[in-house]
Amino acid sequence: MLDISALTWAVTIGLILVLLAVDLVLAAARPHRVGFGEATAWSVFYILVAVGFGIWFAARYGGQFGTEYFAGYIVEKSLSVDNLFVFVIIMTTFAVPDEHQHKVLTFGIVLALVMRAIFIALGATLLALFSFMFLLFGLLLIYTAVQLFRHRDEDPDIEDNVMVKAARRFLPVTDDYVGGKLSVRADGRRMVTPLFIVLLAIGSIDLLFALDSIPAVFGVTREPYIVFTANAFALLGLRALFFLVKGLLDRLVYLSAGLALILAFIGVKLILHWAHVDVHEAIPEIPTPLSLAVIAAVLAVVTVASLLKTRRDPTAKAHPGSLRAHPSKTEESDGTVRRSA
Repeated sequence: MLDISALTWAVTIGLILVLLAVDLVLAAARPHRVGFGEATAWSVFYILVAVGFGIWFAARYGGQFGTEYFAGYIVEKSLSVDNLFVFVIIMTTFAVPDEHQHKVLTFGIVLALVMRAIFIALGATLLALFSFMFLLFGLLLIYTAVQLFRHRDEDPDIEDNVMVKAARRFLPVTDDYVGGKLSVRADGRRMVTPLFIVLLAIGSIDLLFALDSIPAVFGVTREPYIVFTANAFALLGLRALFFLVKGLLDRLVYLSAGLALILAFIGVKLILHWAHVDVHEAIPEIPTPLSLAVIAAVLAVVTVASLLKTRRDPTAKAHPGSLRAHPSKTEESDGTVRRSA
């Protein structure tokens, strides 16, 4: 069992808050279009911070816990790339101006961190109290993997998002972004801008991703501190990674299939752990180093295969996948439904 002092927790959270504050200040003080060079520099910085933390963590608490951290970080980083797909769709759907995308992503990451912190605390408590939660988490991941694989060539329907539909129905919305403000007073009444709707969309999508990613990372470690830091450092680099790779995302045509395989693998790992503890100790478990190797191998194969596919077929386009089908349909005058072209 990992023994983390209150001081270590406080320093870690403080470091994450400082990094978030820097992002918020940059986004609020200097709205601008983030170029390739700036995105590359920030991406490298956040990766170095995450790796540096992992090296310190392994040296301080041992190689086993260090391996669990890096496995968790890679899992969360790979899942965060799927987040980027959805962010691109949201930005495109709502035509977010380039100079405001930095702000949207930073606030989205803050929302994601808050929600994941809540889920981490809840998940750790449930796992500590009820060992059968490993079985439930495993089944949840396998179900998610099957659904993601079935709908791997689809995009989530942002317009069908419950929170977005409710906000548009009950709140007055301005026609433009009004300098990146969330709300303004116009014609004697308070109105929200499209930026507020965008944040609702990203926040609700982040909630869905948290429901999958937290059980996934608990599949490689049961230490709340490792789960939290792996999530935090993966998400902190998400804003810069968005601007760095958004032009390349369309080429990762097999990413959704690869993520489905990773989620299914971790789901099996959780179920085997439950069976080892609650059924019979002779049932084997999957060790963390093997998990790390499998996850890294799947991501490598998926990336190479995707690039080869798009090189042979330039018309091939990647999709983030969806947990349920969202067919594009058009109601005809006679009441029938046909699939639109």
